[in-house]
Amino acid sequence: MNQTVAQEMHIGGTLVNAADRVLYIPLGPQVGLAAVVKRLLDVALSLLLLLVFSPIIVSISVAILLQDGRPVFFSQKRMGQNGKKFTVYKFRSMHRDAEKLLQQVKQHNNIQDGPIFKWRQDSRITKVGRFLRRTSLDELPQLWNVLLGNMSLVGPRPPLESEVIEYEGWQLRRLAVKPGMTGLWQVSGRSNLGFVQMVGLDIDYIEAWSVWRDLSLLVRTPLAVITARGAY
Repeated sequence: MNQTVAQEMHIGGTLVNAADRVLYIPLGPQVGLAAVVKRLLDVALSLLLLLVFSPIIVSISVAILLQDGRPVFFSQKRMGQNGKKFTVYKFRSMHRDAEKLLQQVKQHNNIQDGPIFKWRQDSRITKVGRFLRRTSLDELPQLWNVLLGNMSLVGPRPPLESEVIEYEGWQLRRLAVKPGMTGLWQVSGRSNLGFVQMVGLDIDYIEAWSVWRDLSLLVRTPLAVITARGAY
């Protein structure tokens, strides 16, 4: 272990093995009473939102079944707080063979400055899926992830392990807190922003985190969803 990593461990942080690469993730600011308040807020609001959106959840499930059959939900392994892997849930917005076709469409990536894939005209997306993505309704099942405790209502989006192993050292800071359904990046333009901008916003959120800031971002989220800026 080199001297720099040893010094960082003394300050505090987590070492995570990802695809045979050792990653150092600094500690996040959400500790103590503040972390308890954030968790209580997550549980209370996610339960309320699941109740409020239950008719929409049923309607979306029926629409997916009628257009493209099963499965209704899409699940995928992502990396959460401190590099801990978990299964994230979404409504399926792509054709069933979308993962197999990824290599064929990678050249269309609209994000050129980082290890994520975004294509505005992604041909793998179904008609129902395009509506779900534009309105962010495809992410409603992640309220279950929030209840389970591996996500928060507010935080950085959960990345794939294949993306994380390509991060530069400073970018690992975004794994210091639980991933979220919404956040500073989501209300600031989403996929219209580059990868470096996205990570910068995530780190800004982490460094200046407070319960009040979470509440502010939650209030701003509906407008971001309605305008659908950068949603694809």
